Amino acid sequence: MPLKLHDTLSREKRVFEPAQADRVTMYVCGPTVYNHAHIGNARPAVVFDVLFRLLQQLYPDRPVTYARNITDVDDKINARAAEEGVEIGVITDRYTAIYHSDLDALGCLRPTVEPRATAHMGEMVALIEGLLDRGLAYVAAGEVLFDVARFDAGTGRYGALSNRSLDDMIAGARVEVAGNKENAADFVLWKPSKPGEPSWPGPLDPASGEPMPGRPGWHIECSAMAEKVLGRPFDIHGGGLDLIFPHHTNEIAQSCAAHGLAANTDYARYWMHNGFLTMDAEKMSKSLGNVSLITELLERQPGEVLRLALLSAHYRGPLDWTDQLVDQARKNLDRLYGALKRAGDAGGISDAEAPQAMVEVLSDDLNTPAALAVLFDAAGAVERALNDGEVATAAARAGELRAAGQLMGLLQQDPNAWFEGGADDAFKAQVEALLGRRMQARANKDWAEADRIRDELTALKVVVMDGPTGATWRRG
Repeated sequence: MPLKLHDTLSREKRVFEPAQADRVTMYVCGPTVYNHAHIGNARPAVVFDVLFRLLQQLYPDRPVTYARNITDVDDKINARAAEEGVEIGVITDRYTAIYHSDLDALGCLRPTVEPRATAHMGEMVALIEGLLDRGLAYVAAGEVLFDVARFDAGTGRYGALSNRSLDDMIAGARVEVAGNKENAADFVLWKPSKPGEPSWPGPLDPASGEPMPGRPGWHIECSAMAEKVLGRPFDIHGGGLDLIFPHHTNEIAQSCAAHGLAANTDYARYWMHNGFLTMDAEKMSKSLGNVSLITELLERQPGEVLRLALLSAHYRGPLDWTDQLVDQARKNLDRLYGALKRAGDAGGISDAEAPQAMVEVLSDDLNTPAALAVLFDAAGAVERALNDGEVATAAARAGELRAAGQLMGLLQQDPNAWFEGGADDAFKAQVEALLGRRMQARANKDWAEADRIRDELTALKVVVMDGPTGATWRRG
């Protein structure tokens, strides 16, 4: 089955065909590193990590280059640095390290390349100067602005990604209204820095011929970084639904305009956007104050639980983040790891490739709910083989389960370690002894004693899970 991806630009599923025969390329908008990331910020990271894994599976004969940028120059970064009285690098290095740690805990592979905005000022300036030379940008009140109307004239290309007209996008949209703009939709490419803020030599002022000191606008950063590390056109551009307009719309416009590209797909061939993460049906955002930080959630649950919760809905749809969602993810992982543990205890887990069914459902626009169903089918096959005494078959099916989980970034831990949760040998011996006494009490139909022992285990914060082949346990 060929890989099919829903392309926001064409508004349909398209068969994926890489632009180059010798590599596959993907760019995903990364974090602005001025604070802790919340779980909504983790959704695109996890979604496109699954796509990264799938592309590596489907194209073993060529490298898959996955770029995810770091925005390390921004108003919020400047404000945080001023508040603490430090250079912006102190802030950005701190929160980049925290972001990496959080995503490592969620099982995300590191991207192939992670460009930083501050390392690509030269590329940004070159793009802006190209726009000025082509008459598609202008200088006003010390800022360089992109001329949206001139780019859009007669083509409607500016609104292609969002499928809206220029007038519709301006009305009530996230565009900054300023007196120096020729049109309301025009956006900043370069602006003067305020006193005390970082500043770089900018594009040449057409009037004076001198560089304009300052810093870049938001949108030009990704165009410059993506083109530098991936070239043009690159295959896949990903990000959250909220980036369609204005960020990705402006990216396409400025890159196509700067290079005279005839079609929007000459910049990036496939555009993918994940849906919002909500809390009580309201978009999660720092401005609304309804955020759950990844770091804090990891204090209460293993990262794999959070990852499975994020993958429980299709990436293009909304996902409501609730305690019930997380609890169910934990139960699902207990069930899957339970099958692996029982197979391992019986005879081991064989090496295997992911079942074709897993590759097929993920190749259908990353259908992760269907992929989870494949995992449960594989776990069921393990249990049936164990019940029938077919140890070798159970080991083979367990190997397929683990390989299928690898494509999702799941089930790669030792099953015993998963359930034991870091318990020391003395604690494990205590629990196993209690479970043995409970099993004997149940065999003797001494239900009162069995319940009393279970209460004792509960007091130790041990969750007991009874299955058809016996009981397993985990730290609560």
